[in-house]
Amino acid sequence: MIFDLDIRGHHPGYIQHLIKYWSEQELPGQLDIVVSPKFVQKHSGIVDIAADSSQGNIKFVPITLAEEANLIDSQELDMSFTGRIKRGFQEWKLIHKYATSLNSDRCLLMYIDTILLRLSLGVRFPCSFSGIYFRPVFHYNSFTNYTPSKQELIWELRDKFCLSRLLKNSRLQTLFCLDPFAVEHINVLQGKTTARYLPDPVQLYPASENRLETLKNSLGINPNRKIFLLFGVLTKRKGIDNLLEAVASLPPELCQQLCLLLIGPSESGEQEKLQARVAQISQFLPIQIICRHDFITDEEIQPYFQISDVILAPYQRHIGMSAILVRAAAAQKPVLCSDFGLMGEIARCYGLGLVVDSTKPSEIAKGLVRFLTESPENLCNSEKMQQFYQQNLASKFAQTVFQHLQTI
Repeated sequence: MIFDLDIRGHHPGYIQHLIKYWSEQELPGQLDIVVSPKFVQKHSGIVDIAADSSQGNIKFVPITLAEEANLIDSQELDMSFTGRIKRGFQEWKLIHKYATSLNSDRCLLMYIDTILLRLSLGVRFPCSFSGIYFRPVFHYNSFTNYTPSKQELIWELRDKFCLSRLLKNSRLQTLFCLDPFAVEHINVLQGKTTARYLPDPVQLYPASENRLETLKNSLGINPNRKIFLLFGVLTKRKGIDNLLEAVASLPPELCQQLCLLLIGPSESGEQEKLQARVAQISQFLPIQIICRHDFITDEEIQPYFQISDVILAPYQRHIGMSAILVRAAAAQKPVLCSDFGLMGEIARCYGLGLVVDSTKPSEIAKGLVRFLTESPENLCNSEKMQQFYQQNLASKFAQTVFQHLQTI
């Protein structure tokens, strides 16, 4: 049983990679994917992959509408500490119910962070289980120039407590982790190999030069400008506010060279504020800022990276990984990245571009100036970028999961 109630971001893609691999490798047994009813509605193409499987042993199992309605809202989950705890307990009850009713032999929790506290308090899992751990923070003190905030110190203590308890659970099979630096630290806690590094998968789809040119034309990008891309949900956490403040501080002669692409949805009620800020900057500076807030399908994402010169990732003290870095490396485009945490460490190790203190607009501005006045290709390491991308192929993600779940 695969369990994942989130329908946003990487979650649909991860499930797609797993069921495609299962089908292509003709793995034996039954694969049940427990999801939200909204997943079936919004991602029908992924559901169709399961339906078209020649073996007929892949099945989507949506929770009931009543169960979904009872869940703490995902927006509250993002904002509320108590909401996250409540959600974790709710998800645990559903995991136990469906693993039992489906008579599952193994369970893969696609986002174990949500129920980490619940698991650490001691529960009897109905079958062996594994999980993907997205945001370990307890080892960040080993990273370059890391000075934890009071909140992050609390998170470190929480991680160590929860992990020490979780790793003693006799039903735990494998703890997959998207942070390659965390794996060794986790295994030291238990004294045996329980954690495994899991590639952060990116599936690329071929895009012809004509298609790329069509995309540039549809966006209305002015010629002779360097294209800087900020892709994803345009929130404060992703650094949109600090980025715009940095852009507004640039001298006019550099703004004439700059096209800023802001591609992705914004938070509820924030889109108008964003558009007003963009209009204000554009009124006083000769810059081109293009916003597109439509939902971008997985097949349509990579061309935005290919037509860009620089990829922006000014996340604000972000815990964990981001597929933005993998996509940038796949397109051989340098990043202007936060120097904090795992993203900063990855960008440094693989020569992905420039790392800056993204909490300071002035530092983001300095990075923008360097990319506008120097050749972007000289600010990254092409060979290491390719190595990083190859490390995160979608096929390696799925292969790693099923090999360590002992289904091959």
